[in-house]
Amino acid sequence: MCAHVIIAEDDEKQAELLRRYLEREGHAVTAVSDGLAALEAVRQKEPDLLVLDVMMPRADGLDVVRILRAEQREVPVLMLTARSTEDDLLLGLDLGADDYVTKPYSPRELMARIRTLLRRARRTPAETPGSEGLLSVGGLTVDPVRHLVTVDGRTVECTPGEFRVLGALAAEPDRVFSRQQLLAELHGFDRYISDRTVDVHVMNLRKKIEPAPRRPIRLLTVFGVGYKLTDPAKAAPRATR
Repeated sequence: MCAHVIIAEDDEKQAELLRRYLEREGHAVTAVSDGLAALEAVRQKEPDLLVLDVMMPRADGLDVVRILRAEQREVPVLMLTARSTEDDLLLGLDLGADDYVTKPYSPRELMARIRTLLRRARRTPAETPGSEGLLSVGGLTVDPVRHLVTVDGRTVECTPGEFRVLGALAAEPDRVFSRQQLLAELHGFDRYISDRTVDVHVMNLRKKIEPAPRRPIRLLTVFGVGYKLTDPAKAAPRATR
């Protein structure tokens, strides 16, 4: 199925290379060369995916992601960055990007990442964990069909990545998921993705669903294993954070 992909890349050669690879797989492509143009293109065209370079004129990629998520636009975002430090890479995820690839990149790796994000974005309600109805754990509710999360009646805005992590956990309350299992939910079994990706999503979710994020009562860490979602009213008095 053809997708519409926006490429935001100020390097003309890189943009043209990406265009050729995407069009070879049958996708429609719109290319822009600065951050403000990327914002306008997303607002007007509502693409299936935004491939976004971090270092661009007028507005950098991090600002673009920040603005799109503030506008509650759920377009999947794959960031391209020449920055190699983990903190820089995780900042993009913290702001709401779905994945990143560092330059110089392998075109095969990049296309694999793009296919994964497009496949996730196209999942039908029947393919979404728990989509037969609402997922409720204590006062937290996940609605897979409406892509809606509420906590004690309060609506919580989640990025696509955060929503997938929370949906997987809510579908099986009290089950402990390893980071690799949650990565599989996010990206498939992709050997290039860091375990820290899951940690960033969990950290951000705690800020949104926990009354005290540093002392979580819902989204708990099981040290040495992974994470689980539990009903605070049923949690053991000394449950591991």
